Amino acid sequence: MRAAIIGGGAAGMYAAVMLAQAGHSVTIYEKNEKLGKKLFITGKGRCNLTNNCEVEELMKHVVTNPKFLYSAFYNCNAQDVMHFFEQNGLELKTERGNRVFPASDHSSDVIKTLEQALNKQKVTVRLHHTVTRILTEPAHDRMQNQMRVTGICVKDEKGLQKQEHFDAVIVATGGLSYERTGSTGDGLRFARDLGLQVTECQPSLVPFEIEEDFCRNLMGLSLRNVTLSCYTKKKNKDKLLYQEQGEMLFTHFGISGPLVLSASAYTGKAKGEPIWVEIDLKPALTIEQLDARILRDFDAAKNKQVRNALDELLPKKLIPVMIELAEIDPFKQVNAVTKEERERLIACMKKLTLHVVGTRGYEEAIITRGGVSVKEINPKTMEAKQIPGLYFIGEVLDVDALTGGFNLQIAWATAATVLLSE
Repeated sequence: MRAAIIGGGAAGMYAAVMLAQAGHSVTIYEKNEKLGKKLFITGKGRCNLTNNCEVEELMKHVVTNPKFLYSAFYNCNAQDVMHFFEQNGLELKTERGNRVFPASDHSSDVIKTLEQALNKQKVTVRLHHTVTRILTEPAHDRMQNQMRVTGICVKDEKGLQKQEHFDAVIVATGGLSYERTGSTGDGLRFARDLGLQVTECQPSLVPFEIEEDFCRNLMGLSLRNVTLSCYTKKKNKDKLLYQEQGEMLFTHFGISGPLVLSASAYTGKAKGEPIWVEIDLKPALTIEQLDARILRDFDAAKNKQVRNALDELLPKKLIPVMIELAEIDPFKQVNAVTKEERERLIACMKKLTLHVVGTRGYEEAIITRGGVSVKEINPKTMEAKQIPGLYFIGEVLDVDALTGGFNLQIAWATAATVLLSE
C-alpha cells in the first residue's frame, strides 16, 4: 500500500520505518527544512527518548486517556523502543528515574539514527512540503455516508499546489507547543475539517505564573527536596490535584522546574476553578521537629537579629521573604521572638502558598493537552473509526503524560501501532 505521513517528527519517522519494514511504500511530508526539529530540542537537547519501566508504570504516568494507550504500550513498550535504537547503532544510557538518553547526550544522534533507518528502508522524504488538505471520497463499499481517504493536497517548496494519491494518510503533525518547530495545529485542523471531534487544547508541562510579587525577588532560586502540592476547589472543598517531592525554581513570572511542570499536567481537571500551590520547604521534619530545630538555631545565635539567624535553615534569598510573611520584625533579637511568631514562621515554611494566575504559553510548553478525541480512533490500529485509511499518532491525539520520557514513548508506541487496513 502507498502511505503518506504528514509530519517528520518522532512519531512520523518511527511510523515510516515500521510501515516500510512491513512492505508498504511510504512518503513523509515535512514542511520544515529538516526532520525532527522538535525532537532536537527535547530534554534540553539531550532527548529523553523513553522511560525504562514496565507497561503498568508507563500507564500510571499518562495523565489523559491512559486506557486508550493500553494496546499501543503492549504492542510497543519501552524495551522495544530501546532495542530498536540499539539495533540501529545508537548507544543508550539510563539515568535517575529510569530516564533513557543517548549515551552521547546529543538529541541529534537520535535523529541521525532515525534518518539512517529511513534511508535503509527506502522511505521517500519531501522537505519544504506543506500538506494543506486531506482528500476523501465516498466509501461506496462501506457504511452509508462514510468517507474514505484518497490522498493529500500539498504545496511544494516553490509554492505550487498539487494532489498526490495514497491508500492511507497518517497524521503525525504534533500539537501546538513550540510553534517555531512547525507545530501549528495543522493536524487538528485536518481532523475538524473532516468532521472529527477535537477536544479543547491547552499548554501542558509548562511553568506557572504566580500572583504573589515576592516571586520576582526570588528569581533564580532553586529549591531541592521540597514537597509541592497543587490544589483547586470542588464543591467548595479543597481538592488535591498533584503532590510530589523534588525540585523547583523561582522565575520573574512565577515558578518552574520539574515539580511545577508535572503539576501543570493536572490543571485541566480544575475546570476553571482557582488553582494554588503549597510548598513544604522542610518535608522531612514534622512541625514539632522544625520548632525544635529553630529553637536550637536561635539559641546558637541568641545575640543576633532574626534576619541573620536562619542561614542554616533557609537559602539566603528566601530568608527576608519568610520573615515578612511570618510578620516578624527582621531586626528583632532572636531571644525576643515570641512563640506565636515562631509558629507563624513554621506555618510559612511548611505551607508556603502561591496562587496560580495562569500558565506560560505554548512557546514554553513541552506538550499540548487536548487534541483529536480518542473516541474517534481505534486504539488497536490508530485508524479513524469513521474514515478508513486515515490515522492519527503522537501528540496530535488527546493523550499526554508527565515528564521523564513518557510523552516520547506515546509517540513511538502509537506510531508502531498503525496497522493499515486493506
